[in-house]
Amino acid sequence: MAVDWIGFGYAAAIALGGFMGYKRKGSVMSLIAGLLFGSLSAYGAYRISNDTRDVKMTLIASFSLFIVMGMRYRKSGKLMPAGIMTGLR
Repeated sequence: MAVDWIGFGYAAAIALGGFMGYKRKGSVMSLIAGLLFGSLSAYGAYRISNDTRDVKMTLIASFSLFIVMGMRYRKSGKLMPAGIMTGLR
């Protein structure tokens, strides 16, 4: 059983990004979304660690975040944070 360190690192980056959005701008929505998507990604990484073919949860979380952050990037044109999160995974 190999641990999906990349998946857990990705989940931590998402959660940390949500926390930083809350800390810098006071955005509770960023905190909630960061913790929600970070938790879903961590759960997906845990499932991949147990069965390497079980990628459904990770794909759902990554694709949802890709769509949301892609739309935010397109709307704002700012690379940080939406552009970075879109291309991270």
